Amino acid sequence: MKRIDDRPAPVLLLCAQAVVWPGAALVRGEVPSAYALLVAVLVAGPVTAVLALRRSRPVTALVVVAVACALGAGPLPVGATAVLGTAGVALALWTVATERDAFTTVVCGVSLAVWQLLYGLTLHRLSDRDGLDLVLTALLYAAACGAGMLARRSRSARRASDDLLRRAESERRRLPAVERRRMERELHDVSAHHLTAVVVTAGAALGLRDRRPELADEALRFAVDTGHEVTRALGTLRAPAPSGSGLPAPEERLLGLVDGFRRIGQPVDCAIDPLPEGAVADAAYGIVREALTNVARYAPGAATTVRCRYGDDRTDVVVTSGAPLPGAPAHAADLGGGRGQGILRSRAREAGGTLTTGPTEDGGWEVRAVLPGRMAGAGDRPGARGYRAAQVTAAAGLVLQPLLPVLAIRAEETPTGSDVSAGVLFALLAAAQAVTLLWLRRAPRVAYGALGVLALLWPAAAATGGYTGPVLLPPALGALATCVALASGGPVRAGGSWSRSSPRPLGAPVGQPAQGRGELRERPRRRRGRPLTRPVLLAGAITVHTAAVTTAVLDRGTGAPAWAVATAALAGTAPVMCAAHRVGTLRARRAQATRAERPGRLGALTGEAVRDAWAERRRIADGLETTVLARTAGMVAEAEAGRLEAAAERAREALAAMRALLDAVRDGEAGPALRPQPTLQALDLLARQCRAAGREVEIRLTGRVPGRLPAAVDLAAYHAAETVLTTGGEQPATLELDASDGTLTLTATGVPSAAHPAVRERLAARVAALDGALTTGPADTVRLLLPLAPGDGEERER
Repeated sequence: MKRIDDRPAPVLLLCAQAVVWPGAALVRGEVPSAYALLVAVLVAGPVTAVLALRRSRPVTALVVVAVACALGAGPLPVGATAVLGTAGVALALWTVATERDAFTTVVCGVSLAVWQLLYGLTLHRLSDRDGLDLVLTALLYAAACGAGMLARRSRSARRASDDLLRRAESERRRLPAVERRRMERELHDVSAHHLTAVVVTAGAALGLRDRRPELADEALRFAVDTGHEVTRALGTLRAPAPSGSGLPAPEERLLGLVDGFRRIGQPVDCAIDPLPEGAVADAAYGIVREALTNVARYAPGAATTVRCRYGDDRTDVVVTSGAPLPGAPAHAADLGGGRGQGILRSRAREAGGTLTTGPTEDGGWEVRAVLPGRMAGAGDRPGARGYRAAQVTAAAGLVLQPLLPVLAIRAEETPTGSDVSAGVLFALLAAAQAVTLLWLRRAPRVAYGALGVLALLWPAAAATGGYTGPVLLPPALGALATCVALASGGPVRAGGSWSRSSPRPLGAPVGQPAQGRGELRERPRRRRGRPLTRPVLLAGAITVHTAAVTTAVLDRGTGAPAWAVATAALAGTAPVMCAAHRVGTLRARRAQATRAERPGRLGALTGEAVRDAWAERRRIADGLETTVLARTAGMVAEAEAGRLEAAAERAREALAAMRALLDAVRDGEAGPALRPQPTLQALDLLARQCRAAGREVEIRLTGRVPGRLPAAVDLAAYHAAETVLTTGGEQPATLELDASDGTLTLTATGVPSAAHPAVRERLAARVAALDGALTTGPADTVRLLLPLAPGDGEERER
């Protein structure tokens, strides 16, 4: 990251202070005393040094600068700390706003403003001049806070956007490898667990067929049921569910696993705590399954214990087996492929834990995993403690500042102003404008209207308070808030652009709804009236502030006619407002371009990642069809024919085919040149990539969705889902698929970007190709209706 040099700004402030004092005094022929110069050096030196280091300790720097300038204001002449006490404090306050949170910034700004107010009340009361100084100082502090918070927000948004893109790019490269490891691990776990159980059961039945012939029938039934289970599990492996909502609880899954091993004659004692859904539960299940499978292979009949303890700091998963029983044949001891230990460690590592294995004192074997507990990740975020310390320091140090004038600043007799001074009225108007600006984004119509009314009150406040200063200063102060609002690029639209308040069907003339299938329908919405446009705001601002300047000049008195005063006011007001309007327009365009660029890049990265991972899945699934599944089907056929030995042999062949496929998966890591297009079976990959990019996505498939869809519908539905989930937005999204009456319905909620015209264009093109329908509304919901039977659009494509 590029480091910013903080030294030039305080050095420039020091030079400016030297020009104001003692430079101006020397030009007038007034030579400052040695005592005054010494005090000035003692004040300016620490202030400059602290400002040069302000970014590392911004709150401390602000307190030091404010205290030093307040202490130096007593013995030094007027103007000796003018630059450092105003611009220096504003610079420190701006740094607080850029480096700390909003609460700390507000505490610092309000404390400084209160100090200025108490200074005037305790030493001079609040005369016209003092009140105006207070208003100008408060506006300076508000501007510093606002500019710093805006800079911090922009910087944070850029960093978040860059981090998001970096994560998406990293996940794009990582997702195919993750999918390959997942399929390798699941293929190993499913095949090894089930097929090893068939071999062990068949071997035990064949060994005892003379004494217990009924075991052979049980082994045949077990082989048939297990073969069907392997086929179903491998089918799920090729097309996993996008969400795990249909799975039983982790505790039930582990208990069912233990019961399965008990049914094949393995004595297992267990103590399992309830686990939450997630990576820890999945890792615990995989570790227990692999450990029990190894026990069944190498130590059949040995006493085994399974312990799963879920605690605050850690989750302990321990599987301990006794020594192999003397004379007990290990029918599946030669079926291991040497991958089990590596897969166990990878499971624990991906869940954020560790795993150790080794022999026990009695000759058995123990697998021990330490996984994260329930309090993992629940601590305070980094820096939170430091932020709170900064808030306490700011509140304690700055609120005590009003004591300094009594201790160090000499009192001066100044004439008091009127009972209600113009400065007090100006302060109230400035505070009202600041509060109005805070509501600009939430209620723009009300905020802009309030700013116009407040601008007209500045000349009235000057007349009521007997203000005798520059006549243009009050209307200029009133125009400052309007310029800030126009330059901020608030939530208004340029004339002629798209507006949510006046939706119409895409591609249809205004006032004419689209007809027929493939249409875009919009839910009726309550109209909000005419949109607030920037030209309207500009014209209104020029009119209001021209009237304010004209009123101020005419109230003071002038010999020029009213029309000449109004013309001159218009000539001076219009360029200022046009410049602020231009700044706001450029900022809005830049922000819109930035917002439009990131979703496009995220969408491209997501699409590439899903396609690469889908190609990897299809490559492994194609090998699965001709190896493990074919031999598993042969095992089922032999078992149904009553040939137990042949069924056991087919199970061994399926395990050997599984090992060969795993070798091929590991050796062929390079994806094919021609990648297949993803379908709805890749929704889990899409959801995983969206979560990696920082957006929580939940995908729901109802039981009515067919297992096989027409190719055109399958592709169109996936691409529509990819479009609505990758076109911007960070709020959680839900995608639900349902089928009824020959129509596939895809409903996405939490996707406000789907209402954008460009996104609706893309979705409408997908829908129109299949003669479907697209509806949008409410604001964050979109629904696609795709006919499952081939329609005219599909025939045209063919």
